[in-house]
Amino acid sequence: MDIKLSTCFIAVDDHDKAIAFYRDVLGLEVRNDVGFEGMRWVTVGSPEQPDVNIVLEPPAADPSTSPADKQALAELMAKGLLRGVLFATEDCDATFERISASGAEVLQEPMDQPYGVRDCAFRDPAGNLLRFTQPLGKPGK
Repeated sequence: MDIKLSTCFIAVDDHDKAIAFYRDVLGLEVRNDVGFEGMRWVTVGSPEQPDVNIVLEPPAADPSTSPADKQALAELMAKGLLRGVLFATEDCDATFERISASGAEVLQEPMDQPYGVRDCAFRDPAGNLLRFTQPLGKPGK
């Protein structure tokens, strides 16, 4: 069976701030920017992984979302409880320095984990958890 990740979704409440972060801070490329019925979807991805996409979507992208559910999603997003993404990096410490220099909210400075990686964590402008991992024993550590 040949199964590979193609696309994942991250809810954002301000696409322009999200683009500035994912493109300018993380170095991802913007692949698509689509508006439809008052909503916007922006696709970004690593130039090193042309077949893997991250779609930055509105938190209530389903048109059948009730007003109560939209409110609940907005509250969860404000708390940073919606989605999280793990990125691989060759140098966790250098990645941490670059991202923290941008003013991104630091959740965890680089540290070695008992499960074999060195990682750090941030929140994106919408509050989503982003972790950056490097296998222990790789250059950069």
